[in-house]
This record gives sequence, C-alpha cells and structure tokens, in this order.
Amino acid sequence: MRIEPELTDETILIELGERLARLRLSRDLTQTQLGESAGVARSLVQRMEAGEAVTTTSLIRMLRALDALDALDRLLPQAAPSPVQEIKLRGRQRRRASGTRDDGGGGEGADQARPWRWGDES
Repeated sequence: MRIEPELTDETILIELGERLARLRLSRDLTQTQLGESAGVARSLVQRMEAGEAVTTTSLIRMLRALDALDALDRLLPQAAPSPVQEIKLRGRQRRRASGTRDDGGGGEGADQARPWRWGDES
C-alpha cells in the first residue's frame, strides 16, 4: 500500500507496522531477537507491528537493529537551500581574471608606471 495523505493516522501506523514486520522477517529474526538487539521489549516490537503507536526512540532502535536506519534519511531528507539562499551563501562569483601584476617589466602594471606616449616621439 502506498502511504497517501488521505489515509488516517491509524491506517498509516498499521502499514508501518506491517512493513517493519516484513523487514524483520526478511532478516530472519523473531520479535524476541529484534527486541533484544534493539534494546526494547518483545511486547513493544509486537505493538509496533500491530500498528500501535510507539515512541520515535523505539522506532529508531528497531531500525538500527535491522540495519535500516537510512530509511529515516529517505523519509525526511535534509532540506536544500533555495536558489536565492544558495547565491547568498556562495557569494559573488568572479567573472574575469585580474591577471598578474608585475612591477618590473613588460606586464600590465609596468605600462601604468610610465607616462603614455604616441610612439613617434623620441
């Protein structure tokens, strides 16, 4: 079943419980083994799989024991900054190079140190 906004909270809890049970069974674990591995009582695993509400901490412990904690990252991905925020964070980007400044010879800085001439003057 796909979790849709129209579903009731109870229906969503039942679906989550069924998914947790399928995940546990795919790992070939009993409720007791999962409970021991997660540090929670077997009755809590049983209640979760029956669609009853459990604490977030208990859910995190069970997902960690099932090596499925990454499911929470997919559930609530880190928010990306808006394009405007990204520009502010990045600062202004350079649009041209400044070149190298050389005081000694034929570089751009040397031309500015001497007065400008037409070239036909001696």
